[in-house]
Amino acid sequence: MGNFFHGGGRDLSLSNGGTAVFVDVLMLAVSDLAESVWEYRFTTLLTLQDQSVMGRGVVGFDLEDIDWGRSPRERTAAKDFVLRVLDLALRRHRWDELGYDPPFAEGYLRQYREMVEAFDPADAGRHAGGDSPFPGPEEATVAMCVRHRVLCAPAYWEPCVFCNASH
Repeated sequence: MGNFFHGGGRDLSLSNGGTAVFVDVLMLAVSDLAESVWEYRFTTLLTLQDQSVMGRGVVGFDLEDIDWGRSPRERTAAKDFVLRVLDLALRRHRWDELGYDPPFAEGYLRQYREMVEAFDPADAGRHAGGDSPFPGPEEATVAMCVRHRVLCAPAYWEPCVFCNASH
């Protein structure tokens, strides 16, 4: 069983272990960069990829399902944020805090960055009818796990992805 992240006609297929690593390194980066409501919504989407809670082999999302914004300016800012998160993660930001060596994480991040870079947010919005898996503004993650210094989603569950993994 594995997990799929789709976007722009491309796929990133990850094993359950690969997904856990992918989410871990992204959470370290996104938690230090998020500032706007949209950025916290994207962070919440990442917290929902926590297999310790959601189950193994059942996470992943499509870039097309994300609410990138209504205007070209909003869509550009959102895409730039995701690319900045990926770039920070690719610089091994806080990886020394992981407690393990993620030998394949860089490859996952590079592949996903290529997907995001090639993706046109104007093509998104397949779920405009309100059934989008992208968290709404009222669900945006703003709570920080004091122990791990990463954002968590108390609207869904209290612990962060690292707390959940240690149980």
